Amino acid sequence: MTIFLLIKHKERFLFFRTLSPEALKTQINELGASFIKLAQVLATRADLFDDAYLEELRSLHDEIPPMSSEDFQKVYQSAFPNENPFERFEQTPIASASIGEVHEAWLKSGEHVAVKLRRYQIVPQVRADIRILTFFNRIFRPLFSHYTKNSMDALIAEFSDMILKEVSFQQELSNLKSFSATYQKSGIVFPTPYETYCSDDAIVMSFEEGMRFDDREALLENQIDFYATMEKLIVFYTEQMLLNGYFHADPHPGNLLIRKDGTLVLLDFGMVKRISNPSRIAIIEMVKSAHEQDFELYISSCKRLGVIAYEAPQDQMTELAQRMFDIFGDDSLDAISMQELAFGVMASMRDFPFKLPQEAVYILRASAIIEGLGTTYIDNFNGVKDILPILQKNIPRALGADNGILEALADEMGSLPLTLKQVRTSIQKLSEDEIRVHLSERQLEWLESRIGNRISAFKSSLILIVLAFFLLALDPSLKLYAIGIFAVGAIRLLYK
Repeated sequence: MTIFLLIKHKERFLFFRTLSPEALKTQINELGASFIKLAQVLATRADLFDDAYLEELRSLHDEIPPMSSEDFQKVYQSAFPNENPFERFEQTPIASASIGEVHEAWLKSGEHVAVKLRRYQIVPQVRADIRILTFFNRIFRPLFSHYTKNSMDALIAEFSDMILKEVSFQQELSNLKSFSATYQKSGIVFPTPYETYCSDDAIVMSFEEGMRFDDREALLENQIDFYATMEKLIVFYTEQMLLNGYFHADPHPGNLLIRKDGTLVLLDFGMVKRISNPSRIAIIEMVKSAHEQDFELYISSCKRLGVIAYEAPQDQMTELAQRMFDIFGDDSLDAISMQELAFGVMASMRDFPFKLPQEAVYILRASAIIEGLGTTYIDNFNGVKDILPILQKNIPRALGADNGILEALADEMGSLPLTLKQVRTSIQKLSEDEIRVHLSERQLEWLESRIGNRISAFKSSLILIVLAFFLLALDPSLKLYAIGIFAVGAIRLLYK
């Protein structure tokens, strides 16, 4: 497969190159923050890329050299313009990524803190990158199928929104406060922000110590129970993604620490996502139906989630469901083998009316990172199968019943009078011919595709017919050619 990549060179000119998977990774690293972040998202898109490219994209990390002393001083002065709140500030960062870098410091009041500084000029750079991506997507859009067009449009729109939020440290501060409040009883530790010193250029928060999740040697030395730790992480992410619909979308090893007592610490809240309730329920039903091998529920939930297009042929979708059931039902498969087989099935469906909505992309990305962490320490680790019993146990709560079955029934009985009134109103409207039909987003998308195809066929047919008359008027001796072109246009118009 050939990848055409837009290359920036000294921010003065643009050109295209054809790249191998290895060269693609190298060039993306050179392009900087926006392209690295986009590549990490694209690493889940087996519907768009071959395995060789996906493997290279999955290996990308946004760990880059720290800011120069000059840029550091500019950012520091912008973040703390009035007074220096620090007794001591380590200028050499302990972590350096594409959006910002983290420094260790001590406030004058004595607290040990971590200070995250935003990279100099990162906002205009990101905005320029988004304009470039949008511009070239428009240029190449006519070359893609209807579903690929929609997938790429949605991907770029979602990515643009996400990275603009990520470069706003005020947004990250808001995410941290909201996330900490939502999951305060989870047993997971989050940094405490010092809001007085926070701004769009800096976040000052409590310094949380612990071992990186991928520091195998340190974890072994401190006798950390990997099984208990992974179980805790899976339970926490199942609660985030499927029960609450509000999750940390970037759980890479640098953002996950483990204390000596086994407590988990979660850092960096630039990428926090919400899942709409209909999508969350569709995902739950998709996982549940895959476990129970319920074909109808599986296909229905896939369509509601947007993974399968509204008009997808039933026989092809049944074949897809059977292939996925075979993969998830094989107890001998570890996480890596299962992922490879699932990506293979998705890759084989590139010509199907199939796409991957962005809500699912971020869930897949977070899940893939967690799977990678598990396989580092546990043989034959398979987080997908670990999710099923947790989800099964919490199905009522996941679907909106906060308490038990009896409480849920009591709630339903309480709303019965309103339900009966709505039924009576519906019957009255039906008798008065006032019923309105609302199409789902997926059905509207299908109609848009069909109407677009019809209009395109009509325009091309009309052009051929007009050309035929033009040739005839230009030179009557071209009558046979004109008749031929007219016939082709008329046939396209009648039979398309």
